[in-house]
Amino acid sequence: MLRKRIVGVITVRDGWAVQSFGYRRYLPLGRPEILAKNLDRWGADEILLQCIDRSAAELGPDIGLIQRVADKGLATPLIYAGGIRNADDGVAVIHAGADRIAIDTLLWEAPEKVHLLEERLGAQAIIAALPLSIEASGLMRRNYRNGASAELDEVLLDLLRRRVVSELLAIDWKNDGGSAFDIRLIDQIPIADMPIIAFGGLAGAGQLRDVLTRRQVVAAGVGNALNYREHTVRLLKQALGDLPIRAHSHQRGLTYDHD
Repeated sequence: MLRKRIVGVITVRDGWAVQSFGYRRYLPLGRPEILAKNLDRWGADEILLQCIDRSAAELGPDIGLIQRVADKGLATPLIYAGGIRNADDGVAVIHAGADRIAIDTLLWEAPEKVHLLEERLGAQAIIAALPLSIEASGLMRRNYRNGASAELDEVLLDLLRRRVVSELLAIDWKNDGGSAFDIRLIDQIPIADMPIIAFGGLAGAGQLRDVLTRRQVVAAGVGNALNYREHTVRLLKQALGDLPIRAHSHQRGLTYDHD
């Protein structure tokens, strides 16, 4: 049986790790590479480094940041998101030290390039990141560039059905930084067998249990809640011990890196 994962999420803006509230307000947390090293030591199953301002500024991926994180010698797989415009960018991110990439803007603006990414990297290395919400008209996807929302179009759904990407990162952007996750987002994704990483507003064991008991959910992303207490990952895994979740690694120390 595949074990479900807890993904530590680091949100980066202007080069600094921040606590995000609905992707509208931010509080500084420190250097992303230090937070990544701490999550690695504390037992996260994966680390998602999401640079939320790269695409809007058309800056491309932050290769220097990825290299600084990789230089920390992480044992935990690293996912990078932010500014990926084409297959060359995706390859550069992997060469810089990431294990996988997550894409969002590319799905809106050039979905045909996702096929090129899949040819270069393989579907297993690609995650589709979708900021989602439930509106009066149903499940909607948000465009971070212009703030508009739209239904999941057939081009996107075809990419998901054909497994050009390996997983879907379902982001509850309205509850980001809060204390809730709208479970309806999972239930209304129209591809029943699509592996999903749920993220946005998840913190306590009860909330994680609600999403991880959904059959198609393979992982839960936790952001702000993991950055203030070094034992949080271990305590969450202990509380979820009756679920098929990856065991906490006892080979990693539980010290806090202040470099």
